[in-house]
Parts: sequence; C-alpha cells; structure tokens
Amino acid sequence: MPHSHVSPVPLVLASKSPARLATLAAAGVTPRVVVSDVDEPAVLAAARERFGALEPADAVLVLAQAKAEAVAREVSDALVLGGDSMLELDGEVVGKPADADDARARWRAMRGRSAVLHTGHWLVDARDADDGGTGATLGATSSTTVHFADVDDAEIDAYVATGEPMHVAGAFTIDGLGGPYVERVEGDHHGVVGLSLPLLRSLLAELDIPWRTLRDAG
Repeated sequence: MPHSHVSPVPLVLASKSPARLATLAAAGVTPRVVVSDVDEPAVLAAARERFGALEPADAVLVLAQAKAEAVAREVSDALVLGGDSMLELDGEVVGKPADADDARARWRAMRGRSAVLHTGHWLVDARDADDGGTGATLGATSSTTVHFADVDDAEIDAYVATGEPMHVAGAFTIDGLGGPYVERVEGDHHGVVGLSLPLLRSLLAELDIPWRTLRDAG
C-alpha cells in the first residue's frame, strides 16, 4: 500500500559532476552534494577479483555503488545517489582522455560512428527509520547509443582546444560545446548527460518514494 510522505525527502548527490547536479536542478530537485573519496581503480580491481572481467555496464554500476555507499556511511538523514559514466567504443571502455592528443585521437576514432554511453546509478536509503528510512540499496545502468557527426580534423582540433573534452567521459558532452557533434541518440539523453531521470524515478518507485517528494525538497 503506498504511503504518503509527510515531509519532503532530502537527496544527497555523491558526485562532483556539475552535469548531474544541473540535470537534477532542471527537474526541480536541489540535492546536497557530498563527494566520495572512493579509489576508483581499486574498486574496479576488487570487483574483477571477485567477479572476473566486467562489462562496461557492470563497471559503472560497481563504481556508482561504491560512491553512494561510501557517502551513505557519512549521512543519516537522506537518500544518497551515486553515479558513474563510461563510453564503450568497439567493445573498449573509453574514460576521460589523458591529454589533448588523446582527445583528438579519440574523436578521429568516433567521428561518423556510434558508441554506447553507460551511466550507472546507485541509490541508498540512508534516512533514519523514524523518517521512513529502509536501509535499502539498489541500482541500475542506463545505456544509450550515441551517433557522432563525421567532423573534420579542423573541427576536432577546435573542439579539443576549448578544453571541454578533457573533463568528461568519452571526450564529449551532449549538453555543452559538444552538442553540435552528436547527431542523435537511441535511449534517454539524460543518461548521456550523466544521470537518467526516468531511471532514477523507477529506482525511487521501488522504494515507494514518489518523484514529486524529491522535487518538493528543492
């Protein structure tokens, strides 16, 4: 039986990503940001030791979970959301480029082609039991196919020179300077930005928390 929440449900975003924060803000949700100090390579290494080779869709989920659970240990009055994104091109994971040369090479490989952007989401209910907290921990991955424009070398050089590609997974944005170079996506474009709002809404529904209660908290 659905229960109504008397007060707004607070959300903590366990991510320093300005794009994730902006996506939530545009949807009327104002989370508190608490960045985890998770050692991502160590988390992935431990996961591989336990489970073997990880598919990109699983790797982002493992990292999102690690971030959310680390922050949830520090808070006791909110839902905690962790996120992580990776681009999969030709079966290989593509993270943030090492430098400008790497970003240029990446774009030459991607132009005129498609890749899959995986974004892991992990939600921990760290609210006090008196406030309806359940201690639940659950997550899912949003995977969206991204089709890149067939841009020439001069356009790539100019984009890399802006510095933007060096700060984002896959060396591109859909909501910033890279937007003109993404021809279309198959899936939720929010997931490409860094946080799938429909997926988050469905995770909340599993905890019997209506989306509107987060928006009211803003």
